Amino acid sequence: MKEHKRLEYKREITDSFLKTVSAFANYDGGDIVFGISDTGQKVGIKNIDDTCLAIENKINDSVAPKPDFTLSVKEKDSTIVLHVDKGFHPPYYYKKKAYKRNDTSTVEVDTFELKRLILAGENLNFEDIPSRNQELTFQYLSQKFESVLRIEKIDINILKTLNLFTENKGFNVAAELLSDQNSFRGVDVARFGETMDVFLDRATFENASLVEIFDETIKKFETYYSYEKVVGATREKTYTIPYTAFREALANALVHRHWDIDARVRVSMFDDRVEIVSPGGLPDGMSKEEYLHGKVSVFRNPIVSNVFFRLGIIETFGTGIIKIKQAYEQLKLKPQFDLYENSITIILPTRNAQVTLTPDEQKVFEYVSGGKVLSSSEIATAMGWSKGKTIQVIKALVASRLLKAEGSGRGTKYRNA
Repeated sequence: MKEHKRLEYKREITDSFLKTVSAFANYDGGDIVFGISDTGQKVGIKNIDDTCLAIENKINDSVAPKPDFTLSVKEKDSTIVLHVDKGFHPPYYYKKKAYKRNDTSTVEVDTFELKRLILAGENLNFEDIPSRNQELTFQYLSQKFESVLRIEKIDINILKTLNLFTENKGFNVAAELLSDQNSFRGVDVARFGETMDVFLDRATFENASLVEIFDETIKKFETYYSYEKVVGATREKTYTIPYTAFREALANALVHRHWDIDARVRVSMFDDRVEIVSPGGLPDGMSKEEYLHGKVSVFRNPIVSNVFFRLGIIETFGTGIIKIKQAYEQLKLKPQFDLYENSITIILPTRNAQVTLTPDEQKVFEYVSGGKVLSSSEIATAMGWSKGKTIQVIKALVASRLLKAEGSGRGTKYRNA
């Protein structure tokens, strides 16, 4: 098995492993196996008992606070497995520095990450800290509560119930995000022509309640992606991009983003698609697969999420990604989800975005359906083609966003996007 984010090999005991102990304790936990080279070759450890004691002493003396860990010995190949649990009291420091894993390497966390670790150690989120502005009003939020929930006025008791205000700390960041005096970066909307050098429209929504920013962005979406058609004796609004998909993608971008990043949510509008970019990657502890399949719901900003839920904008069960996919079930072009360390991009193609397939491409597209996940060799065998021809057809389908690659190298497999 190769090294990965939660697995590291060490040929012998050096102090460098303590950085990885810090990283594992700060985030998702993991294993360090001693007696294996970086290439995965088993070389073994001499004096197993003395080495285990040395590992334990180094951790106890150098990592603070002390993380939870266990040591186990594999006598067959004379290796030692150090398992480090994710800690409950981050940040965990080694030589006054906190670390994280970046793929197979261990790096020092930046200022933003350190602040988040400190908040996590206090069981807080960024939205929990006191707002710098304690002179907040909630006129727009009050109007929404009145229209949706029939609550005529948001008073101090309701603000306390919503966890936006406490007697000892006053208003928090979540309250500021929902107030009329929002000072954080909002949403930047751009409508492009044939290229990104051609701006047809540009609007920035900020310095207002997050709920108002959401509503204004929805209005801009409706301007360009909706039209009315006559059905019988009535007119019905129709969307060239599924309305539910855009609404869910925008809500996710606002309630799950990192608000300590000084960047706007970016909504780029094209004739054939909309791209929504949200600052901040996946929440800690959530894998790409869990995000894409809606298996785990993690609220990065639970206070703001709760208000959006009460207003009927989102659901508490984290079904946003599932809803986006369901909105495209009957369409050939599917939404695309690009996940990076510091951002998430959702691409929503229009209903009328045309994809012209060759007979060979159509044959492969129809074969890789119904949830199949196949390698290029399996597809080549089924088609009766050479490996070269099969790869060429697969590349064209991936470029058209009709197939999606999973894995890398010889382990790469393909499924419908």
